[in-house]
Amino acid sequence: MAKLIFSAVTSLDGYTEDAAGSFDWARPDDEVVRFINDLEAPIGTYLYGRRIYETMVYWETAQSVVDLDAASQEFGEIWRAAQKIVFSTSLATASSARTHIERVFDPTAIQEMKLSSERDLEVAGPNLAAHAFRNGLVDECRLFLVPVAVGGGKPALQTQTRLNFELVGERRFRSGVVFLHYRNAVADLKER
Repeated sequence: MAKLIFSAVTSLDGYTEDAAGSFDWARPDDEVVRFINDLEAPIGTYLYGRRIYETMVYWETAQSVVDLDAASQEFGEIWRAAQKIVFSTSLATASSARTHIERVFDPTAIQEMKLSSERDLEVAGPNLAAHAFRNGLVDECRLFLVPVAVGGGKPALQTQTRLNFELVGERRFRSGVVFLHYRNAVADLKER
């Protein structure tokens, strides 16, 4: 069975974007990007809300950017190879290959995807992830903590429910970014 993984870059005070909607403070350096590439390579499907999809669709044509470093080029290749499902009521069409749009987040359909997928799924974006958390679908959390406090904005975790996770991995980077890998304690018990 595939896992559903929530992945986010967040400020120390827990925001994915600041009060102005900016996340320029979260740009990873080469060391972090190479690590992210290793994490993302096994992902078969990305689940996105409209806003994060519109940010990530940059990678559809990023190979044409002349000064893109090798690690970023590799990330683009990983992104383009994966399936993308965009949950949106306002987006009419997808602007990337291997992408389709769903109007409603259906927890039963996501659970069926987990059961039938050979590769893991990743949910990105706090609003969409909140639906997955509330429905008990998230198996793991991968958080990249950036050493900045932004003072407000969009919270990374909007679960609106209590969930218990256990720390299964961590890594510190030269830039001060810290990676934390958590497993859903309930999901872990089901596997045993």
